[in-house]
Amino acid sequence: MVWLDQLGYFTPLDLVATVLLAISWLGCSFVVENPLAKRPSVSRLMANYRRAWMREFVTRQPRIFDAQIVASLRQSTAFFASASMIAIGGIFALLGNADQLRGVAGDLAAGDAPVVVWEVKLMLTLLFAANAFLKFVWSNRLFGYCSVMMGAVPNEPTETAYARAAKAAELNIFAARSYNRGLRVVYFGIASAAWLVGAEALIAATLVTLVVILRREFASQSRAVLMETDAEG
Repeated sequence: MVWLDQLGYFTPLDLVATVLLAISWLGCSFVVENPLAKRPSVSRLMANYRRAWMREFVTRQPRIFDAQIVASLRQSTAFFASASMIAIGGIFALLGNADQLRGVAGDLAAGDAPVVVWEVKLMLTLLFAANAFLKFVWSNRLFGYCSVMMGAVPNEPTETAYARAAKAAELNIFAARSYNRGLRVVYFGIASAAWLVGAEALIAATLVTLVVILRREFASQSRAVLMETDAEG
């Protein structure tokens, strides 16, 4: 059976669902990273605190505390990178067992579609997992660059010290941005697995994921805390 014949097993609703997934994923990232000035996202607010952190870092002695924070951030990226690798391996294992895949898929959704249909659906989740892995690996490396730059900051609060601290802050922000992108890929990657049940399930999972992410970025209690004005005790 040629590929054109196999495409006949996918309905227009499948196309709508996958397009909605892609638009929601890319659009969500754009909105979170480029919010309106009057309504910043949690990611934007945290970027400002990362810059403040590096300014305080210049005069903090000793600086072990700061090094421990960066180390914990790198551990988080390494954990999710490893988890992404495990997910990639698991999906490849499913793709390599076509008969077993067809049996599981038959329990999830009605229909007698060939194995290739379920393989295509799994390939979508595989693409998300691979993308997440790349994002987490790059984030880990950027946090490493930030550590090196922090180590290059002189102990005395000179202009050079503040300039290098500012560079470290931007590297820290870039690393956090890649990390957050990786998390969003994971969220939508999990949603993409709903396609195994059907196009309707994929649309529902995509919308729920989109609402959850936007709520956390623009209407969560953590954002309310970050928006509070610092008061001197």
